[in-house]
Amino acid sequence: MSSVKRLVYAVIHFLREQSQIDTFTPDEQESLEVAIQCLETVFKINPEDTHLAPPQHLIEMFRNSFHKNDMLPLSDSLPEDIEKADQLKDEGNNHMKEENFVAAVDCYTRAIELDPNNAVYYCNRAAAQSKLNKYSEAIKDCERAIAIDPKYSKAYGRMGLALTSVNKFEEAITSYQKALDLDPENDSYKSNLKIAEQKLRDMSSPTGTGLSFDMASLINNPAFISMAASLMQNPQVQQLMSGMMSNAIGGPAAGVGGLSDLSSLIHAGQQFAQQIQQQNPELIEQLRNHVRSRSFSGTSPSPPLQNDFAII
Repeated sequence: MSSVKRLVYAVIHFLREQSQIDTFTPDEQESLEVAIQCLETVFKINPEDTHLAPPQHLIEMFRNSFHKNDMLPLSDSLPEDIEKADQLKDEGNNHMKEENFVAAVDCYTRAIELDPNNAVYYCNRAAAQSKLNKYSEAIKDCERAIAIDPKYSKAYGRMGLALTSVNKFEEAITSYQKALDLDPENDSYKSNLKIAEQKLRDMSSPTGTGLSFDMASLINNPAFISMAASLMQNPQVQQLMSGMMSNAIGGPAAGVGGLSDLSSLIHAGQQFAQQIQQQNPELIEQLRNHVRSRSFSGTSPSPPLQNDFAII
């Protein structure tokens, strides 16, 4: 029973940490508190029972167990292999400085083959993989580095960057928090944690997608007004609009047919878009830049992530 209580204590500790993340809604935080209280009641555990705390965090135990068989080598490397691997690492670092990331990945991979016990090689390769936008591979390399050295803060930080890049913000937050536990004074971890938390809030916000348009800005654009007027003079569009108004007033029987009207309107809209592209490509580019800058959105763009790609 003591082993079970230690496991439950670890789960409670994890849930309590999660409940303190301000990205959760009040209802979600309340649900976590209820879950904690239920576990404490059923297993008769109190917050003061610190003697039940395991030596590692629950996530660390999970990662170490999950990746142990397929990530950790079974034998030690020979001294000459370790020396050659270190040379390959230095070559990879030089390629990183030259921004030759493909060659850097190759050097780190060869170093790993010679000395698979070295967490630095996996972490450096993760940096190169991220530069190549291979974030899934970067995450796997960070996990391998952590499995070898659970106190490797840089591996947690780089995993947070990769997770943020694939919009896994909750997992990124956990990685940054662990990185800060190990390196509390690291400013890049602090900054990136705030960015991941903001992105998670934006994702759950109704305006977080950046797709809600500023109609006032759009309808005051002279080029757009001219194009809209041209569209309304199109006889096909006039007929479609008349049919839609008839449907709205008298129901489907009074119009020209609901679904077919919609398909025709979509087709007309596509033709109109092509016409705008041909006659006024500058307007299209302005609209694209407007969306990219997120000036249509109710939220401000997050500052860029601070890349912690200083290699060792």
